[in-house]
This record gives sequence, C-alpha cells and structure tokens, in this order.
Amino acid sequence: MSEFAQAMALPFALPFMQQAFVIACLVAIPASLLSCYLVLKGWSLMGDAISHAVLPGIVLAYVAGVPLAIGAFGAGMTCALATGYLKENSRIKEDTVMGVVFSGMFGLGIVLYTKITTDVHLDHILFGNMLGVSWFDIAETGVIAVAVVSVVAVKWRDFLLHSFDPQQAQAIGLPVRLIHYGLLCILSLAIVGALKAVGIILAIAMLVAPGAIAFLLTSRFETMLVTSLVIAVVCSVAGVYSSFFLDSAPAPTIVLLMTAVFIVAFFVARRRVRLRSRPEPQTTRLSHL
Repeated sequence: MSEFAQAMALPFALPFMQQAFVIACLVAIPASLLSCYLVLKGWSLMGDAISHAVLPGIVLAYVAGVPLAIGAFGAGMTCALATGYLKENSRIKEDTVMGVVFSGMFGLGIVLYTKITTDVHLDHILFGNMLGVSWFDIAETGVIAVAVVSVVAVKWRDFLLHSFDPQQAQAIGLPVRLIHYGLLCILSLAIVGALKAVGIILAIAMLVAPGAIAFLLTSRFETMLVTSLVIAVVCSVAGVYSSFFLDSAPAPTIVLLMTAVFIVAFFVARRRVRLRSRPEPQTTRLSHL
C-alpha cells in the first residue's frame, strides 16, 4: 500500500476515531428519522427548545450524583410538558411559548453551572466531545438509538397522520395526546443520546437538516425517511473523516457538510420545478393539400 493510501486510511485505524465514527452514526440514525416529522409538523423550534432546556437537568444530575442522561431527559420532558400546558391554557402561540420556556431553562442552567465546581467542561456540554467518548457512552447512545428507532418503526404511520392532520387522527380514534407526548418523549431521548457527541447547540442541526434535505428531494414519506437516514449517516461519516485532516471538531464539520448538501438540494429542487413548469414544445402539423 502506498504512503498516500496509508495516510488516507489512518483515521479508520485510530481507536478514538473508530469510536467517533460509531457514535456519529448512532446519533445520526434516530435524529434523521425524527427530523422528517419535525420538518413536516413545523416543530424545528421544539427540538431547539428541548436541546437547550436540558442544561439545568444536566447540572442537577451532576450535583445529585446520578447519570447525566437521566437529568437531561427529565429536563427535556419538563420543557415539553410546560410548553404543552402553557399553550393549552393561554392565548400565546406555541412558538412564543417554546421561546420563553427554553430560554428560561437555559438561563437557569447557566446560572446553576456557574455556582458549582465541576470537572465537566461547559464547551463539551454545548458543543459535544465526539473524540473523547468512551465505549460506555457509545453503548448508552446505542440503547437510546435502538429505543427511538423501534418506536418510530412501530408507530410511524400514526406519527405521520398526527403531523399532517391531528383532527383527522382524532376522528379515526387515535390517541392524539398520547401520540403527541410520545413523540416529544422520543425526541427528548434522541437529544439526550446526541449530547455527548454533538452537544446541546449542534443537536438541533442533526434534528432538522436531514429531514429538510430529504423533503426537497422526495415526494413520498417512505422515501423521505430513507433519504434522510442515508444523508445523515453519509454526512456524519464524511464529517468525522474530514475533520481529521482539517484539524477541526467533528460535530461542526458534520453540520457544515449537511448545510452544503442542503444548498445543493435546494438548487436541484428548484431546477426540477422549473423543468416541470416549462411548457412542452408543440409538434408542427402539416396542413393537408
């Protein structure tokens, strides 16, 4: 094998890079599936709200000596339930309620973090530490990924109908409230699974970009799910691989790749619309003599 080939294959031979590849895929798979529902339902801000709201839960879990994932999940569900309660009992729109709740909880988390002494670096909470994960972290993320994917595989049609038309879902007898909070629950789980790899701030990109790209490129929901998953996994692997040679953090590199793919998909979809709207050339008919 030539020196160039050896250099190109080096990231796959290093243990910490192998762990980064694995956890990047484990984060990408559930996030890409949920991304389709968030895009269709207009819940992109909900993912942003929950990802920011988990910070006080992380701090309190550290103080209590319990796994950080438990505190993060509890805070995420508190944000989701508080948002639902305030929306149902006030005239304020849902996006406004989400903005108030997640900014308040994020501010609370920052205040709590500054008041305790901890060896957990704030940058790792906000932006993740994909190159520093352990196999225990990977196993934890893997369990969460399996749980989220299993629920989506069983209930994907119910989630789809609830995203498009909640009134129709209720009319045919589906438990709309249970589906609503179940979707929020697995969304919180997916964010908890992504925390150690991509952090609070970048988790929202993983939950929005794949679905948005697939929405531009496909017209059937089943195809959208598969396209979103493939895009997320490919961008995650390529982002981790590229970050090794660029000497950059893997998570932001993944997000940049997804942004670039989104831009390409936007122009592809725009060109496709133009071609469809272009009138067909009329055939010239010869008059009979």
